[in-house]
Amino acid sequence: MALTSTAHNGASNPSNMTNKKISHWISKIRLSNFRNYKEADFKIQKAPVILIGKNGTGKTNLLEAISLLAPGRGLRRASKDEFSYKDLFNPISSANKWALSINLEVNNTCWQIGTGISQEGKQRIVKINERSETQEMLSQICAVSWLTPQMDGLFLDSPNSRRRFIDRLAVTFDTGHAGRLLRYYKLYRERNRMLANEVYDPIWYNVNETALSETGVAIMATRQALISDINRTVQNMQIEFPRFSAKLIGGGSELLPKMSASDFEDKIKREAKQNREANDNSLTGPHMADLRVTHIEKNQLANEASTGEQKALLVTFILAHAHLQKNRLRKPPLLLLDDAAALLDPWRRDALFYACSALSGQVWYSGSDEKSFSSLKSKAQYFYLDNGKVS
Repeated sequence: MALTSTAHNGASNPSNMTNKKISHWISKIRLSNFRNYKEADFKIQKAPVILIGKNGTGKTNLLEAISLLAPGRGLRRASKDEFSYKDLFNPISSANKWALSINLEVNNTCWQIGTGISQEGKQRIVKINERSETQEMLSQICAVSWLTPQMDGLFLDSPNSRRRFIDRLAVTFDTGHAGRLLRYYKLYRERNRMLANEVYDPIWYNVNETALSETGVAIMATRQALISDINRTVQNMQIEFPRFSAKLIGGGSELLPKMSASDFEDKIKREAKQNREANDNSLTGPHMADLRVTHIEKNQLANEASTGEQKALLVTFILAHAHLQKNRLRKPPLLLLDDAAALLDPWRRDALFYACSALSGQVWYSGSDEKSFSSLKSKAQYFYLDNGKVS
């Protein structure tokens, strides 16, 4: 379905906040029964946004609302029911239906984007310029990227967490990637269930393993393309954060560059059949892959680096992805940095602010200490949060 838009001149900015480079930015947000916001409605200017408030006042909740501009479940990976406002003093009256509406300015065009629970209260709906659309249609208009404290342990976390990280970044450039992941894991679960139940049906297994191999190779190819682009982008970036080299390992990732896709698919099918006939349910594929990141200057694996270096490497990764979107898609992301400044040394904090100033998408920062953002004081707009209230 073709998208429609309305012309808009954008909010007027004070002279000390004008930033002509910014081409993707939010000019208005309205929340209703979302997390700890019973109601919130405020306008925003083009400059970087800084959210200030104590822990628990709603900073991350507001960033989470913005993250729902991207397909998926947002920066917390929450279910649709978790977004509902909870009245601590009267839980019975808590609203189940939540909604948010955002005006997104894209190159002097305003998109009115809304999402929330349907009137029936059964599913999440998306509206763009008051027309019902799918979540995937959001990716045609804007991109959103984020960095949260929960991501700090990425390099020490499980391989599954790193796969989810890479897949979320990859969907930005290949919207079909999300569908292939759903298809692959559904097929994978079906195969495991059949094997566990000792069902013997060679025809069914052949169909299943053919689909698994084809879908799996496509997933690995998308991931591989993203990693290659990220590595090239990192090498060309002029930033004060450590450079890295990333690679995918396991699940056959190392073989993909060495053979054609069809040969790789045949190899996976042959091995799947051999393993199955030997009462082994293992299968080569993207579910076994992992991300390995090496700090170039120190020739050190990210998981062996200090906590500070791991955070810095993660910042590099997010910035590289943002630059890649800007240069390849001409669609710079809204960048959400939740409490990122507090986690960095002062000199790296300023380096982050400087690196973000080169982006043409609006940057949102959050923190509890206003002094952490002192170097942005004349360049940003401040919002103060207190128990779901914005001033």
